[in-house]
Amino acid sequence: MTVLEDRIEMADIADNSDKLTLEMMFEWLEKSPIPDGYRVEIVGGNIFMSPQRDTHWEIILDIVEQLRTKYPRKRVKSDVRIDYPGHLNGFSSDVTLMTEGAEKSDKGLWRCQDVEFVAEVISKRTAANDYGPKKTAYAEAEVPVYLIADPYQGRCFLYTHPKNGEYATETKLPFGDDVDLGDTVVDLVLRTDEFPQD
Repeated sequence: MTVLEDRIEMADIADNSDKLTLEMMFEWLEKSPIPDGYRVEIVGGNIFMSPQRDTHWEIILDIVEQLRTKYPRKRVKSDVRIDYPGHLNGFSSDVTLMTEGAEKSDKGLWRCQDVEFVAEVISKRTAANDYGPKKTAYAEAEVPVYLIADPYQGRCFLYTHPKNGEYATETKLPFGDDVDLGDTVVDLVLRTDEFPQD
């Protein structure tokens, strides 16, 4: 197919959005020239591309390194597509912890039902997704622990106890305070004293 044919096909399907699937959208993205250093995800049928910033990456790496003190590498993921409940939600979360023994689906994707913990580091352009539709989708999928690290506010927001598509518990902590996950499935204390701020 030529680029023109691809665009015509995309336009035809966009006009009939009820026929649109995540698989189609990710196939288009695979054919598209996405710049190095950008992450791509689909939230509510909208495609978002975000550049990786130093601050963003340092916080992600800090969380991954702390998780790795307790969990094997195969359970800790970053920037890996996982489909979540809701309309066309294919997320590439900053940090994901899978359950012990989790396996990929027949389509070769990890299942949201096997996610125990998700961490998102806020970017200015996509912050509304992390605080809004992604938080809702994680709660609907019953992800036990959702952590937002916001370098603009210098705070973490911890969400636990998902029920009926919402998190029952929200805890706000400034960078520098420990995030105590000892009473959750993660069973770990995350230090935030080295999280940089923007």
